[in-house]
Amino acid sequence: MKWDWSAVADFMPYFWDGLLVTLQILVLGSLISFALGLVWALLMRVPTRWVTWPVGAVTEFVRNTPLLVQLFFLFYVLPEWGITFSALTTGVFAIGLHYSTYTMQVYRAGIEAVPVGQWEAATALNLPLRRTWTAVILPQAVRRVVPALGNYVISMLKDTPLLMAITVLEMLGEARLFAQQQFQFTEPLTVIGFAFIVISYLASLALRALERRLVH
Repeated sequence: MKWDWSAVADFMPYFWDGLLVTLQILVLGSLISFALGLVWALLMRVPTRWVTWPVGAVTEFVRNTPLLVQLFFLFYVLPEWGITFSALTTGVFAIGLHYSTYTMQVYRAGIEAVPVGQWEAATALNLPLRRTWTAVILPQAVRRVVPALGNYVISMLKDTPLLMAITVLEMLGEARLFAQQQFQFTEPLTVIGFAFIVISYLASLALRALERRLVH
């Protein structure tokens, strides 16, 4: 086997296109998972089973079924019911929804870790419930769970190649396309392998920096 630098050069336009799509999936999917996970966590604290049971059932179902199955269902089954989205939109929503069921548990742990005295102080000050959550509880809860949320971002990055199954050309999809056209697999697959390592490493550094900033 001989390493071909010209193949690497030829692959770079494909790589940049795939990298852009991968980062789009990662950023938008993370935003959806963070926002929706917080909604799930708050709904699970509503003191009525008419809310907590359906939310619990939905999140358990999503968390315990494979992401690939969810991708296929959203992309291939929903169009039969007249609901159609682009492959990228479907993939972003699916990965965000899937990981929201995990971030929900992270938020739940963060909220439960807020000292009872904080709740009592908010009650003593006669703060409205909305103000209690936005000014007292959530800032402390989120600060505690940033490392765990960051770990899910890295996990989400590693799952982005699954979107290739519904025709999304992220990094692995572009590498596969190039390899099939040029019959050269080693160079493109090696490049994206290193790219995943570098992106994961940079994300972990950013996470540590943010964690230190929140602590101090």
